[in-house]
Amino acid sequence: MQGAVRPVSVLVMGWALVTFQVSPVEPKNLTLTQENFDLEQFMGKWYEVAVVSTCPHYMQRKRGNPVIVALELKHVASEENFTMTATTFRNSLCTETSTDYSLTDTPGRFFYHTARLGANVDAFVVHTTYDEYAVMLLLSTEKPSGNKTTIAKLYSRTVEAGPAVLDHFKTLVREHGMRDDAVIMNQDKGECVPGEKMTKTPTQVIVPKGLNRNAVPRTTHPQEEFTVTI
Repeated sequence: MQGAVRPVSVLVMGWALVTFQVSPVEPKNLTLTQENFDLEQFMGKWYEVAVVSTCPHYMQRKRGNPVIVALELKHVASEENFTMTATTFRNSLCTETSTDYSLTDTPGRFFYHTARLGANVDAFVVHTTYDEYAVMLLLSTEKPSGNKTTIAKLYSRTVEAGPAVLDHFKTLVREHGMRDDAVIMNQDKGECVPGEKMTKTPTQVIVPKGLNRNAVPRTTHPQEEFTVTI
């Protein structure tokens, strides 16, 4: 089922990994992937709940407005790729995009190409419990300088991840040379239905009688959204 890597066409999910051409990284240690990885168990719905990267441009844009991205992974048994469909809010409007991930000879390792930027990316499922969370590692190399870029992502079957899961993710982040205090936690903006506008509003603050209204923290309004899923 998992044959050699072949080029695929993609719809770029918003802002891609980098703004320069890259080629697949050949990691020294292919045990980066989950042991005895099961592709079919990995399929289904996930939420991207946390992310960190060595790319300053990527991090700057993500910090501007972090948002949870709903992911739907589907695989046809006879095919050598699977499709990831992402829905997220962009300028308060829910948008949907899809990307094809090619399978490789290493279970848990995938490859995809972003046509708009000419970027090739290696994606690894470093660890997953299948029914709770998954830790993804995305690697690329800048051409012609050879500078490497790493992105670590935490996927969850729900919109929230528990403390133990977050600790595990931060440990992985440190192991790959990134600061765990730089991890960006994505925010839940409510249910995202393609073509519809954001409906989740800030929680109303009820001011008890006699309390100084100026002491109540202000609620914030939704800022401009952008997609950063890879």
